[in-house]
Amino acid sequence: MKKRLIALALITVLAITSLIGCSPKEETGNTKVVLNEVAHSIFYAPMYVAIEEGYFEDEGIDLELVCGFGADKVMTAVLSGEADIGFMGSESSIYTYNEGANDYVVNFAQLTQRAGNFLVSREEMLDFKWEDLKNTYVLGGRKGGMPQMVFEYILKQNGINPEEDLEINQNIDFGSTAAAFSEDQGDFTVEFEPHATSLEKAGKGYVVASLGEDSGYVPYTAFSAKGSYIEKNPEVIQSFTNALQKGMDYVQSHTPEEIAQVITPQFEETDLDTLTTIVKRYYDQDTWKSNLIFEKESFELLQDILDSAGELSKRAPYENLVNTEFAKKAAK
Repeated sequence: MKKRLIALALITVLAITSLIGCSPKEETGNTKVVLNEVAHSIFYAPMYVAIEEGYFEDEGIDLELVCGFGADKVMTAVLSGEADIGFMGSESSIYTYNEGANDYVVNFAQLTQRAGNFLVSREEMLDFKWEDLKNTYVLGGRKGGMPQMVFEYILKQNGINPEEDLEINQNIDFGSTAAAFSEDQGDFTVEFEPHATSLEKAGKGYVVASLGEDSGYVPYTAFSAKGSYIEKNPEVIQSFTNALQKGMDYVQSHTPEEIAQVITPQFEETDLDTLTTIVKRYYDQDTWKSNLIFEKESFELLQDILDSAGELSKRAPYENLVNTEFAKKAAK
């Protein structure tokens, strides 16, 4: 009898211990995926829709979102295995490949197809032309960064020499140019949201041009992972891409007001009116693709921009750095 009681006690303890030891992954059956994003921005609305609508959970993924605050940091996290998937500018994958990385990152889903920054003027200019920037002082981005390279690409496309026809300040930290502009530095500034809208609402500036519209369909941001991770976890990559596609479908079939409402929990510091204004601005310029397929034409345009900026040592092969298999399946 005593032995039976002891045995029952041991079984009870083991049962309790096993329950305590269960991780959320084991309880839900979902797979943990660490996603490192280059910045937390309304520019990436479809991804946040997928998060807030529960699409990742529906696809069996327990997503952990981490902000890397810079493409270099995101790339480091992915290459080191600290993150499973990186979300950043695709130029980073080209740089890494050209530097000779063995297990280089491969882009498998493209999110944005337009640049996300805007040109803000100190004065209202309803008939702005890029030629108006000649002999002006502009607060730009860091050398070699996508915002600055896209800006210079547009200038050159409009017959403007970035080094001779105007002065571009590239020494102000990203995110600080709006503050500098509001303190009367510069005639123009190149800004991402929410800074462009904030300057307008404060009466400090006027959005006069969209770099996204004037640079064409540029693969500004994409999701990527090491080739070895994709090879070992194709089902995870497919499920991840399926969830993203649902987010893309949502923004294609809903209004800016509805999109803004869904992603509000991701941007609690931004009031709904401002959030809606920003979403509409991105919505109207066709920022988000209807699918996640990273086309070769877009990849080559990206390399044209890098080459024009003097940042490309050699062109990288599309076939090595882009895998469209998962995006095509998700789009069906």
